[in-house]
Amino acid sequence: MKVIAFTRTLQGTGASRRLRIAGQTPGIIYGGTAAPVSITLDHNALYHALKKEAFHASILDMDLDGKVEKVLLRDFQVHAYKQLVLHADFQRVDPTKSIHVKVPLHFINAEVSPAVKLSAAVISHVLVDLDVACLPADLPEFITVDLSTLEAGQSLHVSSLTLPTGVTAVVHGDDATVAIAVVPRGAVVAEAPAK
Repeated sequence: MKVIAFTRTLQGTGASRRLRIAGQTPGIIYGGTAAPVSITLDHNALYHALKKEAFHASILDMDLDGKVEKVLLRDFQVHAYKQLVLHADFQRVDPTKSIHVKVPLHFINAEVSPAVKLSAAVISHVLVDLDVACLPADLPEFITVDLSTLEAGQSLHVSSLTLPTGVTAVVHGDDATVAIAVVPRGAVVAEAPAK
């Protein structure tokens, strides 16, 4: 994905307020060997890009005054009640160094799992994204979680996920739970057919 930005020279609260009134969003690019650079971005383009899941977990091509750099969205601030992006932070990416990023999880095959089909269980997603470490070239847009073998009362953990090549999960403490299948109270369990 490509992002177009321009170098910002004026600093301070007043300058940022004038930028926002003019339809621009202030931001910053930092990291790597170069010095941090204050930037401005088109507010509407940034606002709509932030709605896309891939924008948050992808290496972006930042076109800054005609020079393209590889960056990663690290943080952004939005107004408490207006549809207004107040600020965005981008980090430069070195293709030879590992990065630490949150990647969204996509759950599939829940409706065909034994927990749902046979036991009328409800599958709760405990995690919606996963901390991973990898080289920028190996960064996945999302990680697929297959629930087709999940039984009622069982849980799926990070250690049982199939991660893409070159990607490792960053887990603090015990093996974190990703999803759990729980039979609600009063649910009628389907009888297994007699053989």
